[in-house]
Amino acid sequence: MVRIALDPTPYNDSIRLLDIPDHVARLGYEYLQLTPNPDFGRHFHYPKLDSELIAQLKKRAKDAGVTITSVLPVQRFGGPEPHQVEAAIFNTTRYIQIAAELEAPIVNTEFSGRPEREEESEYAFYRSMEALIPVLEREGVTLNFDPHPDDFVEDGLEAWRIIRGLNSRQVGFVYVGSHTFHYGDRAATLLPEIGDRLGAVYAADTFDHTRSNGLRYITNPPGNAVRVHQHLRIGDGDVDWAELFGTLRATGYLDRPDALIVSNVFAEDEYADEVSKFQLQRLRELVAGG
Repeated sequence: MVRIALDPTPYNDSIRLLDIPDHVARLGYEYLQLTPNPDFGRHFHYPKLDSELIAQLKKRAKDAGVTITSVLPVQRFGGPEPHQVEAAIFNTTRYIQIAAELEAPIVNTEFSGRPEREEESEYAFYRSMEALIPVLEREGVTLNFDPHPDDFVEDGLEAWRIIRGLNSRQVGFVYVGSHTFHYGDRAATLLPEIGDRLGAVYAADTFDHTRSNGLRYITNPPGNAVRVHQHLRIGDGDVDWAELFGTLRATGYLDRPDALIVSNVFAEDEYADEVSKFQLQRLRELVAGG
């Protein structure tokens, strides 16, 4: 059965970490992906949970009937500066241990290098992974990467090639719907290439920034090195959800017992409850083939 989890980012500044599972349950979700929260840890920082808080969080989740599927820290695996790589390894080692202790053996993240220093960032990424893969193997945790807009790799196929080059089953791919057009808008060919190394799918919509001869969004002065995308509710953007879920079905992802789809709409925090409920219903329809 496909697990549909909520990314609680819209709530992380207003709801305490220990209260998140109860809120997720009230919204109708059975699954939760932990994302940066003041009590959990910020981007590029060391996690802030100790064993006592982890135990409390596990109990609160169990009492709420919610399963924590995964954690999402963002660290500078792609550096490219050496101290950034060192920090990424140090911080992520602890996040991996936390994922194992939470019995949520998936860490979803980003490459987090710099596109203007692509060669150095790729090297930094491989150095990071050389240190972290043994930790992943020891703890029984999988680490999945999203080639995020403004990363050293944004194209989905090239990102998969980089992951494949690690030659490790402990590392996989995160397909983020709202990054579709930065990936190259090629779900129908990319996802079969990734195959069973697809570790998670994030569901949020976005507009196609490449339309209108690249003038759909105008920044001044022209040529600014910006990356534009949104995290909208399904149907409010240009992502072809029928194609995406048709491909997920054809590749067998929706039949996998570990299939994970995460709703991660960030654009409408003032309507977060309404949007979260809508997302859950729409994702159930898409999984069912509707």
